[in-house]
Amino acid sequence: MSDLAICATCAVQFDVPVDDAPAECAICVDPRQYVGPDGQRWTSLSELRRDHRSVTRMQGDFLGVGAEPKVGIGQRALLVPYGDSNLLWDCVALLDDVLAEEIESRGGLAGIAISHPHYWSTMVEWARRFDCPIHLPRVDERWIMRPDPAIELWDGEGLELDHGVSLHRLGGHFPGASVLHVPAADGRRGALLTGDMPLAAADRRWVSFMWSYPNMVPLPAVEVRRVADVLAALDFDVLHSAFWDQQVDDAWDAVQRSADRYVAALEAIPEV
Repeated sequence: MSDLAICATCAVQFDVPVDDAPAECAICVDPRQYVGPDGQRWTSLSELRRDHRSVTRMQGDFLGVGAEPKVGIGQRALLVPYGDSNLLWDCVALLDDVLAEEIESRGGLAGIAISHPHYWSTMVEWARRFDCPIHLPRVDERWIMRPDPAIELWDGEGLELDHGVSLHRLGGHFPGASVLHVPAADGRRGALLTGDMPLAAADRRWVSFMWSYPNMVPLPAVEVRRVADVLAALDFDVLHSAFWDQQVDDAWDAVQRSADRYVAALEAIPEV
């Protein structure tokens, strides 16, 4: 529904009209996120459609989907080939007719998978528009602000989807923080699609691991090592994290050496 409340800071949609929005966004008052200096503000999909436009451009082998000006945190989603259709990795708040028609022309959506609650956005709008399921980890169920039958909760450490694509739970940032593994096929390199865990660094030879990025709270060394060990079992050549143009090549090695560097920095004995 185009008049439901969307938090202006994180762009997650709530199951109440914007005129009846709560006093605060439960996702933004959590210490992994923040409420902006101007306080809690709300918008709606109809307002976003008036003031923003959808944007698409290629991100390596995948079509990136976003909005201009930036909405919420500013992440972009990726359209992953999925048989004769596509899987949407992560989600963005703005879904307009132009974007929907472009995605339909490419085969529509057979499913949606999202790395963590900061990017759940208007996922129900997307699922209803394309008549597809949303795959979310059950351990993060408490963060669902707009329940819907399209949401299919999965348990355990991962979920095997179709066409060799799989979800893997890393935790760390959120208990259910996950990555999407897309195998090499048809000339496409094996890819690891992440949200914020791990996140491409400014120096694209490296990635980083944080409990809270906006508040700059590091992830403990033991958690970084555990995440790196999970990813060591996957075969991938390239990594795309949450924002435009965050491609890391030689990605498997980049993840492992980044984890080594991060752990060494946390465990270093300071000079006195």
